[in-house]
Amino acid sequence: MSSLDRDYELDDDPARLDRDAVWAFLSEHVYWGRWRSRADLERQIDSAWRVVGAYERASGRQVGFARAISDGVSLAYLADVYVLPEHRGRGLGVALVHAMIEEGEGARFRWALHTNDAHSLYERFGFAKPDDTYLERPLRRG
Repeated sequence: MSSLDRDYELDDDPARLDRDAVWAFLSEHVYWGRWRSRADLERQIDSAWRVVGAYERASGRQVGFARAISDGVSLAYLADVYVLPEHRGRGLGVALVHAMIEEGEGARFRWALHTNDAHSLYERFGFAKPDDTYLERPLRRG
């Protein structure tokens, strides 16, 4: 996993995730997660290709998260990346994205994501607006 400030560590063990903490943050604090039910999130975590948590070493508390879905061969989608506000500014968001897309099998994949507000973070990893070969059918709710 990525090297971090000594106060934090990353771990991709799904059993270590604090699912209550992930649910609390995604359901209450971000624009992209509020439409999901707890059962939806549980299914998404259970079926994820990979999850990475960021943890405060002193307390063991989970302070960040990232999830990816993938075919395991060539294509992956990065989702639900967050760092708790009081832990931002320490490179945790960069470390989470780096661990997910630059370390391990994912380093060779074509990656996609959606964001309204974190373009500068993802641009440093080569994310850009799609070219003319990319089409998308928007999410349907209801």
